[in-house]
Amino acid sequence: MLENDIFKINSSEEFERAALRVFQFQYENVKVYRNFCDFLKVDFSEVNQIEKIPFLPIQFFKSHQIIARGFPSETIFTSSGTTGSITSKHLVAKPDLYIKSFTKAFKNQYGDPSKFAILALLPNYLEREGSSLIYMVDYLIKSSKNEHSGFYLNDYEALIEKLHFLESKNEKMLLIGVSYALLDLIEKENFNLKYIIVMETGGMKGRRKEMIKEELHNVLICGFGVKKIHSEYGMTELLSQAYSVGDGIFECPPWMKILTRDPENALEFVNGKTGGINVIDLANLYSCSFIATQDLGKTYDDGSFEILGRFDSSDIRGCNLMVF
Repeated sequence: MLENDIFKINSSEEFERAALRVFQFQYENVKVYRNFCDFLKVDFSEVNQIEKIPFLPIQFFKSHQIIARGFPSETIFTSSGTTGSITSKHLVAKPDLYIKSFTKAFKNQYGDPSKFAILALLPNYLEREGSSLIYMVDYLIKSSKNEHSGFYLNDYEALIEKLHFLESKNEKMLLIGVSYALLDLIEKENFNLKYIIVMETGGMKGRRKEMIKEELHNVLICGFGVKKIHSEYGMTELLSQAYSVGDGIFECPPWMKILTRDPENALEFVNGKTGGINVIDLANLYSCSFIATQDLGKTYDDGSFEILGRFDSSDIRGCNLMVF
């Protein structure tokens, strides 16, 4: 079965074969994606390599229900947004696929969650419903089976006390937080922590002035007394995440791949220079695995990548937003 084969990928050749099979399935079963491919006049029979697969603009998740026929959604993830803005909706047919994807990716990078006390500082995500990040972190917290693991909304004092306590016990910690909240925390106290991984999930969410990643990480390194800041790259519309263990360089799990499209021509790809981020997420089997995001980044020959910013709406080229 295709959904099992996805997580057995061990080479670029196996990835390409699986990606072409997923493309075939989604072209035949996901109406919105097929209409998009037909609009581009894609000849289905000629799609024989990854670079020929069309990437659906991520904005479609704001205006269309993207799900394979015959697979009703069991849960819906929604994006955060400013008041009055249209949010993305990701209809998920099989939440177990999401759980399998994020647990395997986490274990690939960090080992079993039970190795850590997992502390989450994600106040803006906890304040709304439908966050895929909260779904993931909640599952990892429960999987850690550690009495000290948990979420912290705005109780910075309790989190500070917990960090000091766990540090005194030489206990490994993973602190995952949204950028502005991590900055708020280190403004209340500077730390010198030896047994912690600090992972930022990006975003000031309108609470603080945006900072370039290098500047943000330098401030957090000083504030927590660590050598590196880790990062997670994921989004509402995906069922997989990439991780960076420092310096802003991300690595994908074997069933995920990043390509960069030419900013001037969305149908051409570039490597080693700045382009628009296209994501292949084979775990997103019953939705769309081929998504053109609004992020800017750079890919490298070893498959790693970095995120450099976002397109302004006026800069998006080559993505026709159609109403079917």
